[in-house]
Amino acid sequence: MGKYFCKKCNFFDDDVSKNQTGGVDKFFHCDKCGCCYSNVLRDSHHCVEGAMHHNCPVCFEYLFDSTKDISVLHCGHTIHLECLNEMRAHHHFACPVCSRSACDMSDAWKKLDEEVAATPMPEFYQKKMIWILCNDCGATSNVNFHVLAQKCPGCSSYNTRETRGCGRPAAARSTV
Repeated sequence: MGKYFCKKCNFFDDDVSKNQTGGVDKFFHCDKCGCCYSNVLRDSHHCVEGAMHHNCPVCFEYLFDSTKDISVLHCGHTIHLECLNEMRAHHHFACPVCSRSACDMSDAWKKLDEEVAATPMPEFYQKKMIWILCNDCGATSNVNFHVLAQKCPGCSSYNTRETRGCGRPAAARSTV
């Protein structure tokens, strides 16, 4: 038997360097995610069914059997910590599965606010409107085009993508 055991996961571990000794005191089993998490995440993680029972989205190693440290992103998807650090080193801060921000980006959004304010658009583009989808909150919005980035009016994130360039929804456009 391992020094740590979860009978729901059927998980045994002798490596107590992860401080999992005591089980229930430091860890809880999430039935929807199908795995044990630190109690720190008990009230704050987003459940993703079978979160640990798939491959790392970067290196494709099966996560549940992995001996590497694993990180749970804000969206609930899981990834090896070293893969997440490698993504950050290459300035990629979005979940590779769902594209939500993988960390707190509020400081970056403030800097981008300053850059957008300091970069006025030529008169030709000042009234150009585009439709965007926010990768963080899922809202679809019609916003002013800017060459640097488009900000979600709902959650103030710049983690957005253009969905269509016309000022009207696709259903309202002429099909001629």
